[in-house]
Amino acid sequence: MSSTLATRDGEPSAQGGSLVGLHALWRPGVGLAVWEDAGRTGELPDPLRSLLAGRRFRRQIDIIDDAGRRDFVATMTLGTASAVSFLDATRSLPVPGDIAWYRHLVDGVRRFVAAGAVAPALADIAGETVFRWAPLPTPAWRAWSAVITGGAPGALADNGGGAALMDFAAEAVDHECRCRIDTSASRLGAIEPTTPLIAALVGDGGVPAAATRPAAMSAWAGWGTSAAAHEATLIFRLHEPDDPDSPIDDLGPDDTGRVRTDPDRLRWRLAVCRRSIDGHVAPVLPGRLNATDLDEVTTELATAVRAFPELHQADPDRTSLDYLLPTELAERLFTTGAAALADAGFPVLLPRTIAEVRPSLTMRARPVVGGGAPARMVGLREIREFEWRLALGDGPDAITLGEADLDELSRQKGDLVRIRGVWVRAEGARLSRAAAYVTSQRALAGSGGAPDMGELLGLVTGDTDTLPVPVSAVRGLDWLDEIAETGALRPHPIPPPELLAASLRPYQQRGLEWLAHLARRGIGGVLADDMGLGKTVQVIALLAHEAHTADTATRSPTLIVCPMSVVGNWSAELARFAPSMPVAVHHGPDRAKGAAFAAVHGSSEVVLTTFAIVARDRELLAAHPWRHLVVDEAQHVKNVRTAAATALRAIPADHRIALTGTPVENRLEDLRAVIDLVNPGLLGSASTFRNRFAEPIERDRDPDALARLAALTRPFILRREKTDPSIITDLPEKTEITVRANLTVEQAALYRAVIDDLMEALRDRQQRALRRRTVLAALTRLKQICNHPAHYLADGTPLLRRGAHRSGKLELLHDIATTLVAEGDQALLFTQFAAFGDLLSAWLTELLGTEVPLLHGGLARGDRDQIVDRFQHGNNGIRSPILIATLKAGGTGLNLTAANHVVHVDRWWNPAVEDQATDRAYRIGQRQRVHVRRFVCVGTLEERVDDLIAKKRELSRLTMSAGETWMGELGNDELFELFRLREDAVSE
Repeated sequence: MSSTLATRDGEPSAQGGSLVGLHALWRPGVGLAVWEDAGRTGELPDPLRSLLAGRRFRRQIDIIDDAGRRDFVATMTLGTASAVSFLDATRSLPVPGDIAWYRHLVDGVRRFVAAGAVAPALADIAGETVFRWAPLPTPAWRAWSAVITGGAPGALADNGGGAALMDFAAEAVDHECRCRIDTSASRLGAIEPTTPLIAALVGDGGVPAAATRPAAMSAWAGWGTSAAAHEATLIFRLHEPDDPDSPIDDLGPDDTGRVRTDPDRLRWRLAVCRRSIDGHVAPVLPGRLNATDLDEVTTELATAVRAFPELHQADPDRTSLDYLLPTELAERLFTTGAAALADAGFPVLLPRTIAEVRPSLTMRARPVVGGGAPARMVGLREIREFEWRLALGDGPDAITLGEADLDELSRQKGDLVRIRGVWVRAEGARLSRAAAYVTSQRALAGSGGAPDMGELLGLVTGDTDTLPVPVSAVRGLDWLDEIAETGALRPHPIPPPELLAASLRPYQQRGLEWLAHLARRGIGGVLADDMGLGKTVQVIALLAHEAHTADTATRSPTLIVCPMSVVGNWSAELARFAPSMPVAVHHGPDRAKGAAFAAVHGSSEVVLTTFAIVARDRELLAAHPWRHLVVDEAQHVKNVRTAAATALRAIPADHRIALTGTPVENRLEDLRAVIDLVNPGLLGSASTFRNRFAEPIERDRDPDALARLAALTRPFILRREKTDPSIITDLPEKTEITVRANLTVEQAALYRAVIDDLMEALRDRQQRALRRRTVLAALTRLKQICNHPAHYLADGTPLLRRGAHRSGKLELLHDIATTLVAEGDQALLFTQFAAFGDLLSAWLTELLGTEVPLLHGGLARGDRDQIVDRFQHGNNGIRSPILIATLKAGGTGLNLTAANHVVHVDRWWNPAVEDQATDRAYRIGQRQRVHVRRFVCVGTLEERVDDLIAKKRELSRLTMSAGETWMGELGNDELFELFRLREDAVSE
């Protein structure tokens, strides 16, 4: 045998290319021994010459050759790193079986390392404890180890056997892990170990002393083996149906000639697989499994079925262990089964080709418009073409489905459906349901049963549970498309009108832009700003804007309808803010009729009139076209059956605007009535609205119904409150207090007598309507008694008797009135009773020595204007210190900022109405701090109802029980508890 292999005469060989006759053997604790057969004459190829340069065969080892004979050979020894390099250098060369097997072993180790199937562990090497990277003892590692040791060539089996091979494998695992760390370090930068543990794992650092303690070593050992303690070897892979396009003989082609398929006959293959060392997933072939492996696989399958019991419903495959799933079962695998199997340790690979789609509906509508005019808010009866469309996705990349697609989808059910040859998934069977909905809607439209505009808007805003998927766009009605995309209308900025002689506040400018945006589209709007925030000036700004930007010669005038009490205010505001705008007042017995009115209509830009005149001159006003119909204090026509409300709906106008500070006074029906005035039919009929919104919200406080109503009405209502941060800076501070008064003995006696009479009357069996009327009549009498005995008795007796007050409220009012007058302040006093207002006016006039007028609904327009002007501006420098007003006559449409005190002597028990009255003084233009007092009699129903209202006040912006009528629904015991008089109610 030659004494040198790597060098000859000290020089590397320049010839050779074969390793035949060269052998290797791993010796645990020593390294890889390499030797050559006797008589080998070949020279080393180039890859090995540099690697083995300078090495010589020196160490004699005892081996057993292929014939079973023991022999001694001279070897050179390579450490782990050199041994791996030696094996890698032989990859392109023909090698004997032992070297090829070691090379195969290194390849397997690298696959485990690449798969992350390794972990740090403590090992004892030559009596020294060290950290090593070790393989996880998974079933895959055990199976691979069995192959490596059981299939090794005879020479390796005879010389050290499987123990030597696995020792080399362990060394190779540690070596490969550290090489990968070094490679990453060179790519990412040097790694600076931060702890001794990391130093031992990435370099040559020693093991920390704490890690060598018995408890620590036991913990390390347990941690390393725990990762594979319960690892399953099985993986499931779902395949699409093999041939979904195969023809089915008994179905035949469809109308388009396309081959029909039966979704119920399709089966999804859930393949039972195993993952190899390199991560490749291969099907389990039962014919190639030994008895042990087959038992292991079937045991794990039983565990999987317990995790996902629906697998029992799958069809078996006679040639494999796979499951054949109908589409319905495949859907359940997607929704719950895959997660359940994964939790049990069985990963499920789902087809990547199945996309999760988001179906959406679009509508295409073409309203009847001419000459390129903008789309107006029209009813569906005016739409020439209306079509539902179903799309996958949204935006420019959306795929619109055609008739053939809808027909294909109509034959399928569930989440998984096949469309255009591709399987897709839509949660909740939304795609199939959407296709069925579109088909039904097209049939409905063809038969003339299309929804009205209110239902259409409900579909767009999501105010319905009938749509399987949301509406993403509406084509042909751009205003509706705005709402579909953003839930609101998007006004465009416009410059302040040149013809407006006023500077708008920022929120008023936004109101102008909102009104102009709606007007361009013919969409009615409700401007519902709090009283005092300038609704009038915003409308005037709109008229000034249009007068500047349009041809006034061809445009119809605007009709403004309001209560009699504010006609003067409108006339004055128009003259002040739009002095160049011709304005006519249509009112009084001498108002224009016939041809004279036609002349007024043609020469004016604004016509002012009242609700009463609209009802009387309905035919006259309806015979002329109007640009805008503006209804101020629109809550006055909340009863749609009144003559004024009916007449307003008959007046033709391009655009309608409702102004109200209280869109909901008593009931949500108020809101529906106001919106229906400007956009007829938008919220449906009164009965439909009551069932869908009013009852769920008012009775059940249903948050979902409230959210749907808000989404439906938000685009058409603009409401700003004085508490808004952008507005509150324009207003002074406001203080509100409840002032409690005691009853006098006389009041208490009258109060008890009324309650006794009421309880006696309720003991009789009476009809429901009569009972309610009895309760409400008693309620009115009790409120009058709380005001003053003279108010209740109406006997003309004086308010004081022998200088003493007969009413606790008037005693408080005496102190308040004299004090505020002495301090030079002014006050508004509100009562719901005109008769009581007369009593207060006479008494306060005598008490203060100056006239205290009463503003009520029976006054003529000139008298009203004179009273308001004297209070607000004075007469010869003298102002009325106090103005008494009834809630109905003085609670709306008046600017009384001269007052810095507001007193509600008796209560309407509706926060919206009371706040509206307070806003006569607390409004834009007020510079003084406003004090608001509400009188309540202690121990009476006034105090109890006040407590109830205080708890519900946060809901008053939306809903309120129907005035005081709810009391008529109470039982006798509840009524007595509400009305009874407490002992502390009477003053001593």
